[in-house]
Amino acid sequence: MSTLQPVRGTHDLLPAEMRRHRHVTETARAVAERYGYLLMATPIFEFTEVFKRTLGEATDIVTKEMYTFEMREGESITLRPENTASVCRAYMSNGLQQELPLKFFYAGPMFRHERPQKGRQRQFHQIGVELFGVPEPAGDVEIIACGQRILAELGLADRITLELNTLGDPESRKAYRAALVDYFGQHLKDLSADSRERLERNPLRILDSKDAGDRKVVAGAPSFADYLTPAAADFFAAVKAGLEELGIGYQLNPRLVRGLDYYCHTAFEFTTEHLGAQGTVMGGGRYDYLVETMGGPATAGVGWAAGVERLAMMLLAEPPAPRPFALVPIGPAAEAAAPKLAEALRAAGLAVDLGFSGKVAKRMKRADKLGAPAAILIGDDELAAGEATVKDLASGQQQRVALAALAAHLRALPPPA
Repeated sequence: MSTLQPVRGTHDLLPAEMRRHRHVTETARAVAERYGYLLMATPIFEFTEVFKRTLGEATDIVTKEMYTFEMREGESITLRPENTASVCRAYMSNGLQQELPLKFFYAGPMFRHERPQKGRQRQFHQIGVELFGVPEPAGDVEIIACGQRILAELGLADRITLELNTLGDPESRKAYRAALVDYFGQHLKDLSADSRERLERNPLRILDSKDAGDRKVVAGAPSFADYLTPAAADFFAAVKAGLEELGIGYQLNPRLVRGLDYYCHTAFEFTTEHLGAQGTVMGGGRYDYLVETMGGPATAGVGWAAGVERLAMMLLAEPPAPRPFALVPIGPAAEAAAPKLAEALRAAGLAVDLGFSGKVAKRMKRADKLGAPAAILIGDDELAAGEATVKDLASGQQQRVALAALAAHLRALPPPA
């Protein structure tokens, strides 16, 4: 037996698990399209600068987690660790500034070299939406509503909580940052080494530290709400009112933050208690300064991303496997005729399984294993009459059907229970 194994942090998606992933992705795509978000895709690797500019050169993702390679030409490329930066790059490099507003939906693999954990591998998959060119609170409300609708149609709405916060505008953020630096500076000896380092470059990140000592200090930290400008407070009030108008419940979480300066106003996460410690299944917010940070024109932006693996793990019902009709030839002449008949039925839109060898009993056993609703038997008698015998595998009843009418007959059969 081969000793070859998948690389640590990756795994194979065999058909049963792939059905769960596909159900998540296709449900999300279909719902997103109802909101006007159209499917697009970016390359899985970009010039490294795309992510260094957007994620911050000192962040853990850039310094520890990115898969970065030097090309023969001397250029540095990186497998995408997230997709918002790539979508912003696509917006800029394709000259789409004159087409605002723009709505995008994406789905695909991302890559981060971190400790593999439940629902998160080093190659993982995300779905996401990005909305460009809408600075009003209505944009925030719509993308949250879109995420909520996707979760509802996956049957997960009752197992998810929407957590909501505001990061204010730049003036609010500047005032709050100064307050945090002052507060945490008075508790340096109680902070972890990581948080003492964050205090210099990104004090907001201390608020979501998982360190037990940090959390005690954070409990007494000032609240962002006390430092909001009137305009920022009004923006957040409008978002909350819009969600309430749509009947979307939420919990305020003043410790929910985004550390980088291009984020502003709304930050949100859909969380669950059904996945252990890794409870966030969808997260996003407003990033009005991201495109500008990347060297593009000032462009309002808001979006979210969700982990496909985590959503797939939460599905309560197993997506059904396909149930093809089983074509069972009997005898050499039928064996020769069967591929052409199978192809004709497939061209008519029907799923047909044709075993490649074996006696009738073996092929019927395979039909049962596949969950085939019916078997199509052809032998010398059927070929001579231009017919097939269709056997209902649930009831055992069978009847002869003209080959010319076979596709229509199979389509008219009641769906299997």
